[in-house]
Amino acid sequence: MDRELLNKMFEFHGHKCWASALGLRAGLLALEKLGVKRANVKELFVILETGYNHGAACFGDGVQFATGCTAGKGNLIKKPRGKLAFTLIDPKQGKQIRICFNPKIREKIANSSFMKKRSAGVPPTEIPPEEVMEVVNLVLDSPVEDVLLIGNVEDSHFDPPAEVMGMAICDICGEMVARPYLRLIGSGQACEVGEFKKVCIDCSGYKEGFEK
Repeated sequence: MDRELLNKMFEFHGHKCWASALGLRAGLLALEKLGVKRANVKELFVILETGYNHGAACFGDGVQFATGCTAGKGNLIKKPRGKLAFTLIDPKQGKQIRICFNPKIREKIANSSFMKKRSAGVPPTEIPPEEVMEVVNLVLDSPVEDVLLIGNVEDSHFDPPAEVMGMAICDICGEMVARPYLRLIGSGQACEVGEFKKVCIDCSGYKEGFEK
């Protein structure tokens, strides 16, 4: 593993930890297996299976950094399953590969001083660097088959989502809103356009159905 690349990823992530390092290794391996380079725009897509609010979700930042599939570019799709796993998709080739953490080294990680302190609520930034790097080096230097479960390269039928263009101003709060997220509110009795207001979801009064 290129240590300069690793340190850049840690800088992007915000702290050093084994899960983000694992994501970096897994992401680089997925690129290699598909024979593709890091995405600059939307050449690739990642379906990420990490869940919410669990410590090892740092894995996702390593995957983003390695593959170039990010939340901001819209080519990172969350599929919360609580797993350290993802599928890298190349729509141009019509190919994909899924990679998952191998629990073979789980006990070594769990028994590390780093994880014992994390389990006790100690933030990773307050754990001695040598204890942090002990686990980082474990996931980076162990044989790849002990660290990752590597799927086969398979045909992909993924249909990349269309990019949403165009924004308008909410008639109530005055903020810019992407057009698909605008709603019409009014008396509901007339069809005249002037009877309705174009508003954002927060100003619409709707309470459910807009989680995605």
